[in-house]
Amino acid sequence: MNALLNSLITELRRGTLTLAVLSQLRTPQYGYSLVQRLEQSGISIDQSTLYPLLRRLEKQELVTSSWDTSESRPRRYYVLSAFGLEIFEQLKQEWEKTSQELYTLLKGEKDDESVGTD
Repeated sequence: MNALLNSLITELRRGTLTLAVLSQLRTPQYGYSLVQRLEQSGISIDQSTLYPLLRRLEKQELVTSSWDTSESRPRRYYVLSAFGLEIFEQLKQEWEKTSQELYTLLKGEKDDESVGTD
């Protein structure tokens, strides 16, 4: 059961991680700073998940990247492209709509359970 539950949780999180990452790239971020920002919001993401996601988002032209070599350690910064910002806003609206619908369904489920126990 744990393997099944973990698999379903991973599936559920996959799309939300994309939205979470996009939400933090309105300002340029490098990988480690992005991990920290997400973790401060309660969202954990492994670097082994983050970097392939960033590469995919860049290939989809939602994100652009550039190297900053002004410090002793070069860092690759990622930021939303204009297209990425447009897509992010649409995804955010869809997430809010879907979240509200799910909340209503799940809340209704609790209401149904309490009706049967009276």
